[in-house]
Amino acid sequence: MFEYLRTWYTRNFSDPQVITLVLFLLSGFAVVIFAGDILAPLLASIVIAYLLEGAVALLQRSRTPRIVALLIVFCIFIAVLLLLLFVFIPVLSKQLTEFFKDLPSMVSQGHQLLMQLPERFPNLIRENQVDEMMVFIRGELLGLGQALISKPLASVIGLITILVYLILMPLLVFFLLKDKNMILKWIEDFLPGERDLTNEVWFEVNQKIASYVRGKFIEIFIVMSATYITFTFLGLNYAMLLAVLVGLSVIIPYAGAAVVTLPVMFIAYVQWGISSEFAYVLLAYGIIQFLDGNILVPLLFSEVVNLHPVAIIVSVLFFGGIWGIWGVFFAIPLATLVNAIINAWPKMAEPESVAE
Repeated sequence: MFEYLRTWYTRNFSDPQVITLVLFLLSGFAVVIFAGDILAPLLASIVIAYLLEGAVALLQRSRTPRIVALLIVFCIFIAVLLLLLFVFIPVLSKQLTEFFKDLPSMVSQGHQLLMQLPERFPNLIRENQVDEMMVFIRGELLGLGQALISKPLASVIGLITILVYLILMPLLVFFLLKDKNMILKWIEDFLPGERDLTNEVWFEVNQKIASYVRGKFIEIFIVMSATYITFTFLGLNYAMLLAVLVGLSVIIPYAGAAVVTLPVMFIAYVQWGISSEFAYVLLAYGIIQFLDGNILVPLLFSEVVNLHPVAIIVSVLFFGGIWGIWGVFFAIPLATLVNAIINAWPKMAEPESVAE
């Protein structure tokens, strides 16, 4: 057994470049796991700068000087941020408050609907089971509503944290873009000279991760906008709130759309009951999901993700369990990174095996 472990270790870790790659990956994971909360503004700024770099590079390819391209992209970023702060978030906050204010009456209507089940299926469901379930649902939903409404500004520390994000993050994004080459050169000074394996993995993953993350933001924006316009046109209550849920549901592959279908159906039923308006909402929602899955996703991610559905689901569960919503969002890029490492690793190990 010991000899087998020694042979395995020698075959896979005898190359110094493999050790460099392993240490690089472990350092990155350690920073995120143990210092993620402290460095959250920096990490979020790195992600935003990484996304905006694509737009800067696109302008540079059209012979625009980098500083001019940077200023154009950064001004657009600030404009979008202000639009979110002063237009989008107030509307969303208002609808969220109205939703939880109306929630008790909506739950009562849902209770009446569920009470029909014991009459139709007396051998499967009893009235006391429905009552117990509704008590639990009421408590959970009302508690969630109070937490969502009160938590962001519940304390002075929370308000200060929000202000820090709003001030520091744009500054960090600007300087990360402006001094990109200098920062990368500074990081390279700490890395070993022989890092071909690390470079190989990075070059393979970099383009796919950038394309995936940018494509995912575009998908969220398109799906959210289409849903909001459609629901507003149909007169559905809480159109902005539901549009945000539908847009964010694309983050979770396969399951996201199915989960968000429930609140869409619930609100449409409470508003109209079983009617033609209810059917129109479900039909429109189904069309949006169909267009997203069969046109938008293949168009945005046709050459980005080449992973088996099981690998995607496992990565969502694993990284989501470690890092929450950020882990879910970056689950596919991280799975792509793992896949690239697996593909590159034998190439470095094969010469060792031949030598033996």
